[in-house]
Amino acid sequence: MSEMSTSKAVRVEIPPRYLYVTGTGIAVGMGIGMMRGGRQAGLQFLAENAHRTPTTVGGWYFYNKTKNYKVMLGALRGGGVESMRLGLAGAGWVGMEELGEQGGWGPAKQTCAGAATGAGFGAACESQVR
Repeated sequence: MSEMSTSKAVRVEIPPRYLYVTGTGIAVGMGIGMMRGGRQAGLQFLAENAHRTPTTVGGWYFYNKTKNYKVMLGALRGGGVESMRLGLAGAGWVGMEELGEQGGWGPAKQTCAGAATGAGFGAACESQVR
């Protein structure tokens, strides 16, 4: 019985590089995005509320409390967006490199991956400019 179940099992082997590169991209993207998103949210809050600064101690307390929550939310949003961008870029790089390896381009697989990733970024940036 156990021999039949193991013979019909589907096994998917994921190269460790997929996990390392994608995980590192996600971690670095989260850090960068949280810093940028938090800073942007803080400056946006200051710009939107510059004309109505609080006059009491309680007002300043709620002003800073609200600003801190907005900064935390902006940091989480920015971290999520940037981590997805870098994680997908890393996964695309490793995927193109693996396709080059499977296609028989062993010595040139990194060049192929770099060119394909660069072309992808170029197409994405071109669509944002217009």
